[in-house]
Amino acid sequence: MSLYSQPDFTRSSPVMRNDLPLHSARALTQGGTQAQIELDGKVYDLRITRAGKLILTK
Repeated sequence: MSLYSQPDFTRSSPVMRNDLPLHSARALTQGGTQAQIELDGKVYDLRITRAGKLILTK
């Protein structure tokens, strides 16, 4: 990659990594659109948008 080349973000499917845990966002939200996730005493909101995208906020 040269100094001015851009990364290719056009890949249509994510690369699966067998060494990482996989969690379904639909399961985390129990079929809804929102869930709370706790990390080190801090709570984050996970939301599935109407477009099917994920938003994680503090």
